[in-house]
Amino acid sequence: ARGLSVPEGSPEDGPDADTVHGLGKRKNEMFHRLLETDGVEVFSDAREQIRSWKDRGLKLAVVSSSKNCVPILKAAGMLDLFQAKVDGLDAQRLGLDGKPAPDIFLRGAEELGVDPARAAIVEDAIAGVEAGRAGRFVRVAGIARGDTADALREAGADVVLHDLRELEADETGRPPTRCAIEPCSALVLGEEIGRKIAKHGLALFLDYDGTLTPIVRHPSEATLSESMRERVRALADRTTVAIVSGRDRADVESMAKLEGIVYAGSHGFDIRGPKIRMEHEEASAALSDLDAAEKEIAGGIEEIEGAWIERKRFAVTVHFREVAEAEVGRVTRAIEEVAGQHPELRRMDGKKIHELLPDVEWGKGRAVRWLQEALGVDPDRTVSIYIGDDTTDEEAFEALREFELGIGVRVGLPLSSTKARYFLPDCTAVERFLDVLLEAGR
Repeated sequence: ARGLSVPEGSPEDGPDADTVHGLGKRKNEMFHRLLETDGVEVFSDAREQIRSWKDRGLKLAVVSSSKNCVPILKAAGMLDLFQAKVDGLDAQRLGLDGKPAPDIFLRGAEELGVDPARAAIVEDAIAGVEAGRAGRFVRVAGIARGDTADALREAGADVVLHDLRELEADETGRPPTRCAIEPCSALVLGEEIGRKIAKHGLALFLDYDGTLTPIVRHPSEATLSESMRERVRALADRTTVAIVSGRDRADVESMAKLEGIVYAGSHGFDIRGPKIRMEHEEASAALSDLDAAEKEIAGGIEEIEGAWIERKRFAVTVHFREVAEAEVGRVTRAIEEVAGQHPELRRMDGKKIHELLPDVEWGKGRAVRWLQEALGVDPDRTVSIYIGDDTTDEEAFEALREFELGIGVRVGLPLSSTKARYFLPDCTAVERFLDVLLEAGR
């Protein structure tokens, strides 16, 4: 690039030789001195997650094109975390082609004694993602440490992460699936889910915002697309379908415009559908406390630009999506202060919202279990699927996880903290997954 001309030399050249081989050896000596004096910087999420996987018995291999893999891992204090290693020296010794050829990854799987169809790859390089796809590994995760997310997706990554803790290995003790890392893509394993539905039947529970509709600036703008509506309607003609939302029941019912399904509003405090109706009695007793809290919160946030209150029957919701980042703390402190004055209420957080609700043992998880019983859905004999995108949906994922046929599907970036077994990246993928469910019911 700088117009320099350096002779190739030979592999026998020493580090003092002004040849390509000599300069390479000189650079390598300098690199090792830096390793000894400065060490290496380790991504904390990688160290934490890899140690966690090792402690839980997951088979781990490190695969690298670098010939300095071992000294780097020693400097990082992480060499003992891997049961197998395939690096640049091994590739040279074994005559393995480098990325994007899958050779070094396949060798790593071989040394671990696992089938690539039951192994996952985590890679930050485009060539590494391409190698994972070529090797037919069950899942290829791209880790974007910089502005590379789009490129990794285009290269074929099943999921793109910014933090390794967003992947979680299965710790349930249940029979293993074809996916080595949880949550798995619901579309990748769609056929497997479809076979279960064909055998056992289906009960479907759906969140609304962020699941059936994308997250929008204002809740009133969350309009259900006609294509999504048609899919939900077609499923409701064949099986049990319920929308379980943090919205007021009447509000989500008017937004969805679907007849013949069950609506559970206010996180399940208010339920209505064909032949069933329930309004949580204990929560109803806290309505006057919610009225008082609403007025107090309004006084605390009235000067914060972009913050606004949405009063639901069983909740007071404070939205701060349009609040400047520096002011978000004021919103949080305002609702914390009010919550402290009302022990009969509890705070719950979601995507850019804080909520106060009646402090009773109820939520989306208990609502789903109540619905299963009320609708005659046997969770041990029927595939029950809950699809949601928010922290408020985790209770439902956890409730269904108790059953072998229970399936939780998280919409959005898969997080290690989720109780869902599967994920879908966005609402478009939800539509595609509903097509899988329709096909399974034919």
